[in-house]
Amino acid sequence: MRAADAIACEDTRVTRKLLSAHGIGTPMISYHEHNAAKMRPVLLERLGSGETIALVSDAGTPLISDPGYKLVRECVAAGLPVTTLPGACAPVTALVLSGLPSDRFLFAGFLPPKSAARRSAAHELMGLKATLIFFESKERLAAMLTDLHAVLGNREAAVARELTKYFEEVRRGDLATLAAHYTEQGPPKGEIVVVVGPPAEGSGAVDEAAVDRALAAAMARMSVRDAASEVAAETGWPRRQVYARALELGRAAADAPPPDGEDDGG
Repeated sequence: MRAADAIACEDTRVTRKLLSAHGIGTPMISYHEHNAAKMRPVLLERLGSGETIALVSDAGTPLISDPGYKLVRECVAAGLPVTTLPGACAPVTALVLSGLPSDRFLFAGFLPPKSAARRSAAHELMGLKATLIFFESKERLAAMLTDLHAVLGNREAAVARELTKYFEEVRRGDLATLAAHYTEQGPPKGEIVVVVGPPAEGSGAVDEAAVDRALAAAMARMSVRDAASEVAAETGWPRRQVYARALELGRAAADAPPPDGEDDGG
């Protein structure tokens, strides 16, 4: 950073503390989510003229859930050289501390804030034989864990917060236990990473037969549309897919011959 012509950073006030501690006087440029589109052409022009610009983040690794990746893409497209110095990375740190399988994993960022959309997104991931890693806000943590339990089943999991900081904590258990704990105790403090283990051998997603049974029971007491909404929420299947399946079941029931001994009107 001392050798760079400029330092692009999320918050100059945060980066200034680091630079001051090491006696670095390199000029800073603000580059964050809200001004990235405006600042990228400026940075690219300076890089194109031969300058060296360092990109730093307030916490963790730049480009992981961060607008820096768009800058790298445009640098690559322009033929400008890019390199990196690995630093603390919350998803990988949480994975290591979780004790869950690390040979195959997926970082999925933030799930949607609303329960129905969150369950639908979780359903898309449920068949992956990999450890899943998420970011989540403290206010939504308990509800998120509850939804993951409903869709993925009671998998092993860990909630890690304030990683690499003074109040670092990792709570391990299954999804049901963790959901109950944070529902009872309330939102924890700090930044949170949730790690969920892969499905156990022999376990499967909520299959079509189970969805059909749930739809048949639901359609016996409510409209097709309402039944589809209820079953989608319960299983995590996308509502549109459940609704289409409900219509198929309804047509099949209408075309089925009457039971033996009943007058079909023929």
